[in-house]
Amino acid sequence: MPVISSKVRAETLIEALPYIQEFADSIMVIKIGGNAIVDPTILDDIVRDIILMQHIGIHPVLVHGGGPEISEKMERLGKKPEFAGGLRITDDETLEITRMVLVGNVNTRIVSLIGKYGGKGIGLSGKDGKLILAHKKAPVTIDGAEDEIDLGWVGETEIINPEIVMITSGRGYIPVIAPIAVDLAGNSLNLNADTVSGDIAAALHAKKLILLTDVPGVLSDPSDEDTRISHISAPEVDDLIEKGIARGGMIPKLHAGACAICGGTEKVHIIDGSKPHSLLLELLTDEGIGTMME
Repeated sequence: MPVISSKVRAETLIEALPYIQEFADSIMVIKIGGNAIVDPTILDDIVRDIILMQHIGIHPVLVHGGGPEISEKMERLGKKPEFAGGLRITDDETLEITRMVLVGNVNTRIVSLIGKYGGKGIGLSGKDGKLILAHKKAPVTIDGAEDEIDLGWVGETEIINPEIVMITSGRGYIPVIAPIAVDLAGNSLNLNADTVSGDIAAALHAKKLILLTDVPGVLSDPSDEDTRISHISAPEVDDLIEKGIARGGMIPKLHAGACAICGGTEKVHIIDGSKPHSLLLELLTDEGIGTMME
């Protein structure tokens, strides 16, 4: 391991100073998913970064997914995961498995890690305090198919009621939110975590929305990591999707980012959460490592 001199360490801290001053007392929404959920080493690094963020005056709000774990749990129970248009078809049994994994497993694991490193995490779902009021998503039509597909208990956000997040965050807790919402009839709904993070960032007027993913950012050539686009504007999102530059799981991330920007969030960052301390490198150094949207 290379030895880092005292001078380099000091310069790194000085470089971070203006960012620490700028971000003091600001809200940042961080969405965790992909490998960060299934790899304990990655999740450990991310949580330590988040604890440091809080100690320098930032109010972090976490939103998490858990798709790989949900699929694994379904398969172990003998149920085949099904998707349509990138969304999980969610019948009664799938909804219960999803709720069990997101709320009972992933959420509590993140809260426990926050406690391990000296923070105060508080686990929430969209049902708590009616944080996320949603409605059932309409059936979708897949390219080349004639019939519509009912997605089951898949929802779309109607209203974010951020009061419980503001109260807990303002009192030194780190809210950890699972994307399970409630409708007017009291039914649970499964929501896309990227989309929820954008909705929450907009409702909180967060300074930043940070989307941790498994790739370096938006790539002009998805097969070449060296083609990372370092900066995009919200109005460019539709064009990137239409041209096929953004595809698959990047599409909801870009839509979430655009939603957050429209709601008053200053900047959105899409970064590779598997890189050690990627959050701190993106936020507190002059050289960004992902794609920034504003």
